[in-house]
Amino acid sequence: MDVLQEALIDPVSNFLYSYVLIYVLIGAGIYFTVRTRAVQVRMFGLMFRLVGGSTGAAEGGISSFQAFCVGLASRVGTGNIAGVAIALTLGGPGAIFWMWCVALIGMATAFVEATLGQIFKVRADDGSFRGGPAYYIQRGLGSRRWGIVFAILLIFAFGFAFNMVQANTISEALDNGHAVSPGWTAVFLMILAAPVLFGGVKRVAKVAGVVLPIMAGIYVLLAATIILMNLGAVPGVVRQIVEGAFGLDQAVAGTAGGILAALLNGVKRGLFSNEAGMGSAPNAAATATVSHPAKQGLIQSLGVFVDTIVVCSATAFIILMAGPEVFDPGSTTDAAGASLTQEAVAAQLGSWTVWPMTILVFVFAFSSVLGNYSYAEVNLTFLGIRAKALTALRTLVLAAIGIGSLVELEAVWAVADVAMALMALVNLVAITLLGRWAFGALKDFERLRASGAGDRFVGVGNPDLPGDVPGDVWAPVQQDSKA
Repeated sequence: MDVLQEALIDPVSNFLYSYVLIYVLIGAGIYFTVRTRAVQVRMFGLMFRLVGGSTGAAEGGISSFQAFCVGLASRVGTGNIAGVAIALTLGGPGAIFWMWCVALIGMATAFVEATLGQIFKVRADDGSFRGGPAYYIQRGLGSRRWGIVFAILLIFAFGFAFNMVQANTISEALDNGHAVSPGWTAVFLMILAAPVLFGGVKRVAKVAGVVLPIMAGIYVLLAATIILMNLGAVPGVVRQIVEGAFGLDQAVAGTAGGILAALLNGVKRGLFSNEAGMGSAPNAAATATVSHPAKQGLIQSLGVFVDTIVVCSATAFIILMAGPEVFDPGSTTDAAGASLTQEAVAAQLGSWTVWPMTILVFVFAFSSVLGNYSYAEVNLTFLGIRAKALTALRTLVLAAIGIGSLVELEAVWAVADVAMALMALVNLVAITLLGRWAFGALKDFERLRASGAGDRFVGVGNPDLPGDVPGDVWAPVQQDSKA
C-alpha cells in the first residue's frame, strides 16, 4: 500500500488540490456568495429558526431536522477531531484559518447544492424522497451519463473510502488510549453497524437525530471549558492561526511548510469536514419533506457553520492550548489524528478524560459511517439497482469498515482525499451550471415571505425559475405538505 500511495495516490492528490480543486472550490464559493447576495450572512438568524421549527413528523419523507442531522452525521466525524489534528501537524496553525475561509464561503455553496437537491428530487416507491447531484445532473442538465459517473464516485467515496477513515479513527483511539487490538475493533464495529445499515435510510435518520446533537453539544461544552480555563491564551492562539496562514510565523514556516502547506491542508481537511460543494449533503437534504427548497438549503448551510466554525475550531483551540508538551507547531510534523486531540484534552483536564473522549470519537466516527452509508444507498438506487445489490453494498460497506480498522492512517486518508476531490469537481461544475435554479428559488422564497403569502413552492409556471421543474413533486396539486 505504501508503494502504491507514493507512486500514484499522493501525486494525483497533490495535483488535484494544488492546481485544480482549490481554485474551483474557492471560485465557486465566491460566485455563489455574490449571486445569493451573501445568503449565509443575510439569513443566518433564519437558519436557526428553521432548524428549531422543523422537528415534527414529516409526511412522505423525513423531517427537515432529521435531514439536517443526517447531513451533520456525515460532516461531524473524524474531520472534526482527527482531521483538524492532521491539518495542524501537516500545515501548522495557519491551516485552521483556511478551514474557516472554506467554510464561510462554502455556506453559500452548501445552500445552492442542497436547494438543487430539493428542486430536482423524486418520489420513491415507498412515498419517501430521493435526490442529490446524480439526480439534478440527470434531470437539470439532461445528462444521465454524468449522473452515473457522480453516483459511482460517491458510492466509492462514501461507501468505502470515507467509512474506512471513520473506522480507522475509532481503531486508533482505542489502540492508543486503551490498547484494544485493531482486530477486535474491526469485529466490534462490523457487528454494531450491521443492524443499522440493513435498516435503511430512515433508521439512519432516527439514530442520527437522537445521538448526534447530544454528543456534539457535549464536545463543544468540553472545549468551552478548556477555553475558559485558558482565556488568557486565546489572543495568542488566534495570532498563531492568522500568522501561520500567511507565513508570518517564522517558527513554523520552515517545518510545517509555510503558506502552501497551511493552504493545502486547510482546504483538504476543511472540505473533508464540512463537505460544502462535495455533493454529499444534498443527498440528505433531498429526503426531507419541506414546503420550499430554499428552506432546506438554508438549513444545510447552517450545517457547514456548525461543523467547521464551531466544532473544528473547538478541536483546534484544544490542541493549540495544550502547549508544546503535546503539540509544538515548530517541530510536530508527523501526521497525528484523534490520538493528538485525546492527549491535548487529557493534558488540560486530566487522564480521566481518556474514556469520555474515546466515546466521543467513537460516536462522531460511527455516526459518519451511518450518514455515509445513507448517501451510498441513495446513489445505488439512482443506478437502478435494487434489493440484492443493496444487500451486497451493505455487506461490502461492512467489509470496508473492518479493513479500515486495520490499515495505516496516512494510506486511508490519501485514498479518501482523491475520491473526495474527484467527486467535488464533478459536483461543482454541475451546480455552477444549474445555479440559476437555486438563485430563482431563493428569490421566490424571499418574495413569498415578504408578501406574507406563506412559503409554498410551485415549480410549474414560476416566473423566478428558468423553466418548469420536471416531475410532479413540486406541481401545484402536490403542495399539501408542511415543514
